[in-house]
Amino acid sequence: MNMQHVVECVYKSLNHKGEELCGDKVEVVRTEDSDILILADGLGSGVKANILSTLTSKIIATMMREGAPLEDTMETITSTLPLCSVRHVAYSTFSILQIYHDGRAHLVEFDNPACFCLRGSKLIRPAYIKRTISGKEIRESFFDVQMGDYYVLVSDGVTHAGVGSVLNFGWPWHDIANYLAEEAAKRPSAHRMANLLSTACDELYLHQPGDDTTVAVAKVIPANHLHLLASPPQHKEDDERMVKEFLDGANLTVICGGSSGNMVSRIIGKPLRASLKYLDPSIPPTADLEGIDLVTEGVLTLSRTLEILRKCVTPTGEVQNLELLDAGNGAAQIAKLIVEKCTHLTLYIGQAINPAHQNPDLPFDLSIKCRLLEELAELARKLGRNVQCYYY
Repeated sequence: MNMQHVVECVYKSLNHKGEELCGDKVEVVRTEDSDILILADGLGSGVKANILSTLTSKIIATMMREGAPLEDTMETITSTLPLCSVRHVAYSTFSILQIYHDGRAHLVEFDNPACFCLRGSKLIRPAYIKRTISGKEIRESFFDVQMGDYYVLVSDGVTHAGVGSVLNFGWPWHDIANYLAEEAAKRPSAHRMANLLSTACDELYLHQPGDDTTVAVAKVIPANHLHLLASPPQHKEDDERMVKEFLDGANLTVICGGSSGNMVSRIIGKPLRASLKYLDPSIPPTADLEGIDLVTEGVLTLSRTLEILRKCVTPTGEVQNLELLDAGNGAAQIAKLIVEKCTHLTLYIGQAINPAHQNPDLPFDLSIKCRLLEELAELARKLGRNVQCYYY
């Protein structure tokens, strides 16, 4: 692939009804030359299944990160985790998708439903071979990816969705493929795709999943750089340098704070126009500045942005509550850009003292915006964003 691509990897899980722990486990591994998405499905449900899938996915992730061959990885899993003593079947099934930075891909599947590979609105079926490694038959594919492709790994809770209630025999693989192909035509983000399929499964289970159900989506997307500027620099002579660096190389630009907006407006010679649209009375309205994608108020908007991001991503990276991104106010717009529109986030943080924050009647202190931006950077990293911070 000539254009620099990034592999966005996200997942969504539904726990078996009545269970606090999920028996499926997803791991995302970033190496120097590839991105690896691993989905393991432990035998049964609850604590036991969770332990089995966690061990399996961790062994695979650790060995692949170190570049171990597939044979060694399979041998380690086989020798570490015994067969179920009752049913004499595998302790955990798994799928491994490795996409190299040069566009090559390697897919390995052991007893999980086949990966859904979507290009545009069409299902593609990479050729595969069957191999027996350490007594286990695996399917293995080698192929090339293209920009915009979706690769959807699922546990068998997806194909079992609706068994005995809405659908007699579950949701057939080809019907799921058709559903995904229709959705892929609308070009949703990886987050939306994971949520769409997971929600459809939850509805087929009548919100009482009869199996752990996990959807893991890898989407091949172009690198997209979001630059966010907050607060003018400590020394006024640095204003021009800060604005120049903020604008340089950005695909998307966001300014947080009135004083920041006025500074950029003055330096680029374009008027800053305040909006009177109050989409949410608790969040100040945005403003318009030609050449800038979004201009918002500062601390209040950033605080709300963090609330939204915390609800959108769990500590494990699982996606949740994406409808919060569609509110349209300044905070939701910033959160949406970070969750769905960018791959790289660069923060340009000025350290000028804001007189408004020195008012003893306001519950702010000097470092509040810095703390908010540091948490913003941390949440963006949990989402898999490449984050850098520059202070002025």
